[in-house]
Amino acid sequence: MRKVNTVQPNILFVTVDQWPGHLLGHAGNDTIETPTIDRLAEVGTRFPNTYAQTPICIPSRRSLMTGMTSRGHGDRDFQPDLKMPEGAPTLAGCFGKAGYQTTAIGKLHVYPPRDRIGFDDAILAEEGRGHLGGPDDYEMYLADCGHAGDQFMHGMSNNEYSWRTWHLPEETHVTNWTTRTAARAIKRRDPTRPSFWHVSYTHPHPPIVPLASYFDRYTRRAMTAPVTGDWSENDGTLPFVLKAVRRYYASLPPEQLSDMRRAFYALCTHIDHQLRLLIGTLREEKLLDNTIIVFTSDHGDMLGDHGFYGKRLMYEASARVPLIIVDKTGEHRLGQAGGSDDRLVALHDLMPTMLDLAGIAIPQTCEGESLAAAPQRSHIYGESHLGARASRMVRDGRHKLIWYPAGNRLQLFDLVNDPDERHDLSAEPGSDAVVSRLTELLISELYGEDLDYVKDGTLVGFGEPELEAVDNRGLSGQRGVHYPPVPPANPSEKVGAF
Repeated sequence: MRKVNTVQPNILFVTVDQWPGHLLGHAGNDTIETPTIDRLAEVGTRFPNTYAQTPICIPSRRSLMTGMTSRGHGDRDFQPDLKMPEGAPTLAGCFGKAGYQTTAIGKLHVYPPRDRIGFDDAILAEEGRGHLGGPDDYEMYLADCGHAGDQFMHGMSNNEYSWRTWHLPEETHVTNWTTRTAARAIKRRDPTRPSFWHVSYTHPHPPIVPLASYFDRYTRRAMTAPVTGDWSENDGTLPFVLKAVRRYYASLPPEQLSDMRRAFYALCTHIDHQLRLLIGTLREEKLLDNTIIVFTSDHGDMLGDHGFYGKRLMYEASARVPLIIVDKTGEHRLGQAGGSDDRLVALHDLMPTMLDLAGIAIPQTCEGESLAAAPQRSHIYGESHLGARASRMVRDGRHKLIWYPAGNRLQLFDLVNDPDERHDLSAEPGSDAVVSRLTELLISELYGEDLDYVKDGTLVGFGEPELEAVDNRGLSGQRGVHYPPVPPANPSEKVGAF
C-alpha cells in the first residue's frame, strides 16, 4: 500500500482569466485540446455548476480572496480603485497565519497593485496597468530581455476580439513567464513550512495573441458555429443592456469569428500544456502527493454566442466557470476521483474550501461554504453592474431567471433541457409558476439601489434610456508603448468599459 503523507498539505491554486466553463475537453468540447486539465478532472472532482456571482474581473477576484459575496466585499460594478474590505481576513492572510509560506504569481488585480493582500510575496503581471502604480514584474522581465515597453507592440486591445500571433520570442510570452516564475517559487520554497502558491494566468483574456505554434494546430480544425437562440436573433427586441453590448462590440463575420476562436483556444491549450511543467516540478520536488490542486477562472466569455462578446452577462458562457479540485493523494474528501459534483457553487466558496482542506479555521467573514462539508444550496444569485447596465440572475437546480431592471425585462431558461439557453420561456404558457417562484427568490436577494425598482413585492424596474452612439476612440482601452513608463492616471477610471 502506498504511504500517505500526513504533513499539512501544500496548495497550488491556479486561476485563469475569462475561460468559459464549457471550453474543456472533459466538459464535452470536442474541438479544444485540454489534456492536462482533463487529467486533473480524472484524478480530482469537478464542479460543473460553478458560477462567478459577478462575472467581472475585480469583483470575482475579491470574492476569491475574501470568501465574500459581491454584496459583502462591496463591488458588483468593477471599481479599479477599491481596496480590500477593511478588517476582512484574506485567503493568503489566513494561510500565512497558519504558518504557510504564501506566494502569488501573475495577476492579482487589486488596488494598489503592489498590495500583497496577505501574501509573503507577489510577483506580478498586471496586463499593463502601470498607470495604477507599479512596478510590474513581467514588464521588468521584458526590459531585462531587451524588450522594454514592447509588451503591446502586437497592437491588439485588452478588451477587443481582433487577434494576431505573439510578436516577441516564444519564451517571453506571459504564459511562459508565469509558469517559469511559479516553478522557481516552488523550487525556492522554505522547506520547513507548507506552501500556498497562487498562480494566476492572464490569458485567455484579450489581447488575443497566441504563440504561432499553438494557433497553427487549430488552423485545419473546423470550429463549431456560435450558439444562437430564438430570442437573440432580432436586435430590436433585446433588453437595453444587450443592445448596448451589441453596439459596443463589433460583430465578427463567420470566417473572422472562427479564426478568433481558434486563437482563443490556442491561448487555452498553451496554458494547459504549461500546467504540465508545474505538475512536473511538484513531482520532481517530491511535493505532488501532498499538494492540493485547485483550478478555476474568474469568469467566462461569450465568444460570439448569441451575438455577444466579453463577460459581465448572466448567460452560461459568461457566468459559469470551470472548477476542479484535486485532493492530496489518498484523500477523497470531495468525492471519488473522477467524480462530478452537480451542486451549485460560487467563487466565494473556494476560500473556505481550501482552508478547510488544509485544516485551518474559516473566518466568520466568509460567506461561502466549504465544499468538503456544505450541502446543496437551493439557488445561486448573480449580479452585474448598476443602473441601466444592471442585470440580475437567480438559478436553482433546473431553471435560470435573468432580470434587466432597465425596461423591466425577464428571461427564463430551462438549463436541463436547454443548456445553451436557446429558448426564452418567460412568456411561454405554463411558465408562470416557475417565473413567480424565482422572482420571489430574486427579490429576496436584492439590496441597495435595486430596492427602488421593486414595488409591493413586484419587480417594476425603470424605463429604458436612449441607446447612445458609442465613441470608442480609445479602442476599448488600447495600450501603447510602455517605455518610458506609463504616467499615473486617475485610478477610478474604468479603462475599456462600455
